[in-house]
Amino acid sequence: MPRTPRTARFSLPSTRIRVAVGAALALTAAAVAVPLAGGDADGSAPSPDAAHASTAPRTGPPAGAGAGAGASGKKNEDADWDGKVKVLGDGSTSYTGPQPKQLKPVKLKPGEKPPQFVVFSWDGALESDDHLFSRFREVAKESNAQMTFFLTGIYLLPEDKRKLYKPPQHSAGDSAISYPTDEHIKMTLEQLRKAWADGDEIGSHFNGHFCGAKGGGDWSSAEWTSEINQTLSFIKNWKTNTGFKDIPPLPFDPDREITGGRAPCLEGQKTLLPALGQFGWRYDASSAGDFQIWPAKKNGVWDFPLQLLPYPGGKFQALSMDFNFLYNQTGGETQGDQSQWATWREQAKDAYLNGFERVYNGNRAPMFIGNHFEDWNGGIYMDAVEDVMRDVCPREGVRCVSFRELADWLDVQDPAVLAQLRNLDPAQVPAWKSLIR
Repeated sequence: MPRTPRTARFSLPSTRIRVAVGAALALTAAAVAVPLAGGDADGSAPSPDAAHASTAPRTGPPAGAGAGAGASGKKNEDADWDGKVKVLGDGSTSYTGPQPKQLKPVKLKPGEKPPQFVVFSWDGALESDDHLFSRFREVAKESNAQMTFFLTGIYLLPEDKRKLYKPPQHSAGDSAISYPTDEHIKMTLEQLRKAWADGDEIGSHFNGHFCGAKGGGDWSSAEWTSEINQTLSFIKNWKTNTGFKDIPPLPFDPDREITGGRAPCLEGQKTLLPALGQFGWRYDASSAGDFQIWPAKKNGVWDFPLQLLPYPGGKFQALSMDFNFLYNQTGGETQGDQSQWATWREQAKDAYLNGFERVYNGNRAPMFIGNHFEDWNGGIYMDAVEDVMRDVCPREGVRCVSFRELADWLDVQDPAVLAQLRNLDPAQVPAWKSLIR
């Protein structure tokens, strides 16, 4: 089956695609408009400044192990687990056996319609005074969902130890986001332990959230390697760095648990991908956006981009992230016209549901939703995501999973079948019995 050219996908010939790639917590943005069937482009891109690179020791799969090496070792160790908890390093982390509540990947049977996968993911994963981390853990449990939390490494590093972080092209201790308080570190550690027990994935959002000039898009693969090493170090050594004595270890080994991430501002994938193989990482969620088609691999790892969704009114496609809705509705102003909050909330919810219905009743491509724990415009984007999770996750044939669970499922499928699925347009309904053989 020949693949339809990108510019001809969708029956929206007069629409545009508006994509605002958000630095989110740093509140810088790059707006990119991609023409669709003759559409035009618009947008701008403010960005922060920067300075300096370093390296840090790494423990994990050996250099050159290749993508997937960590996953293979993980499965072998899980199978051989003796039932005893193994405290690791300084007591910050531990190995407690196979993670509970994981989807068992099964190869599609001939003629079988694929599950409709939906991945909700969160950048940063700090539990702060608004308790959004714990809120969405509860929503997910009530909705029979697993999620991915992309942890920012310095959210486990006290500000008085900030000089331990040596960001690429920046001075030691620099960060585009704030370091956490001791209390917020403790709260975050508690939520990470509970999230893992819930079956949620802990991924990486790296560290300093640098965007624009001298940010991730300007980093070399060696600089990304340094950033990943430091991310893992902050997780594995939070007890030493914080001095907290009375808090139990995290129930996972980050060298095994973390198998993917999302780069701040969705910048730097080109040089990030070559670094991932050293750590056995299996996917990357840093692409700036794509149509709702089935995933493929880049550099041997699964590429899970944010996706373009039909914005209410049919005028353009919007990226599946809270910052993008904020950018399109207020130009990035986090506290816009309060009289519009209810309207904006419905627009965000409807865009998510439009995208979901298109693939749920079409090509069944996995749907990716990325967000931050934030209170922009009165928290309307949090409310919209909660509404969507409660709506779609319990539906028949839907599996709300983590990125790692999705990678597990994709890895057991017939590559020829996945290639056929990638030929489908988002709203295209194939003859499943003849397609899946």
